[in-house]
Amino acid sequence: MKDGKSSKTSQMGFYNGYDGGEETDSSQQEEMLLSPRSHNQSIEWMQFQNKGLPSNDLILKKISDTPKSFGVTMRFSCNTNSEENSFTKEDHGLTLIVKAGVDGESIGNCPFSQRLFMILWLKGVVFNVTTVDLKRKPADLHNLAPGTHPPFLTFNGEVKTDVNKIEEFLEETLSPPKYPKLAAKHREANIAGIDIFSKFSAYIKNVKQQDNNSLEKGLTKALKKLDDYLRTPLLEEIDASCTEEEKVSKRKFLDGDELTLADCNLLPKLHVVKIVTKKYRNYEFPAEMTGLWRYLKNAYVRDEFINTCAADKEIELAYADVAKRLSKS
Repeated sequence: MKDGKSSKTSQMGFYNGYDGGEETDSSQQEEMLLSPRSHNQSIEWMQFQNKGLPSNDLILKKISDTPKSFGVTMRFSCNTNSEENSFTKEDHGLTLIVKAGVDGESIGNCPFSQRLFMILWLKGVVFNVTTVDLKRKPADLHNLAPGTHPPFLTFNGEVKTDVNKIEEFLEETLSPPKYPKLAAKHREANIAGIDIFSKFSAYIKNVKQQDNNSLEKGLTKALKKLDDYLRTPLLEEIDASCTEEEKVSKRKFLDGDELTLADCNLLPKLHVVKIVTKKYRNYEFPAEMTGLWRYLKNAYVRDEFINTCAADKEIELAYADVAKRLSKS
């Protein structure tokens, strides 16, 4: 987080990092690789409603019929661009269930949870977020989704457990004209940065000093590939009258000037790579990658990202046992 944003995010209790590992086709396998730590102590209940209020007009209120095992309810604007007041929207009984963070109350270490959190926020739908202490293995969680691990979603009483299928379901169910379409228009946006995290995982878990340089170059190459994509104009940006020097994209995000499902997938992970490599390898994203930095800068001013993003210390703690100390042997 940057400057005042981080303290605001911390006070709201929005923590969500993840532990490095290679991507797989299975979101459950990914979650196990990326989020192995569970320093949790309680369950927290939070309700997010788009009231047409700016996000700094936060109201904390204890709901009288909330179970004792749940905590504070938060009601605030999830989508300030929406013209429709949240109380006029249909309540789908929608709850996102995620694992708790290191303080036992905040949102924990999981990029897939943040991915879904961002989608719900962007949709502008009334929804709840419940954090669960996985160490305590609460009976309510077992009864709700036996044999599964968060994140998962309840929608009108139906439980959905696969992250990719949840994303597809939300996009199909919360659709225009009532809710915005979030799918990227350009296929390339969905695969941009796809190889960054396998490179990151190998780099941060490496213990051999002699391999560090080559693994760092592999990560840099993957980031450069993303930077090239972000610098390359989309078809609709190209003006035939422009000179070659002017043919550099100025778009804010992967698919244009609005956040899409592709950004909800990439940004939480990219932020973690930035924090963790700096902390444990003193590596920084190269300054010359102007497309990448433009992308991050635009993300850091969006509430949908910063208010669902991990605090830096939370991410660093999540990686304390993952980032291996380099040795010469």
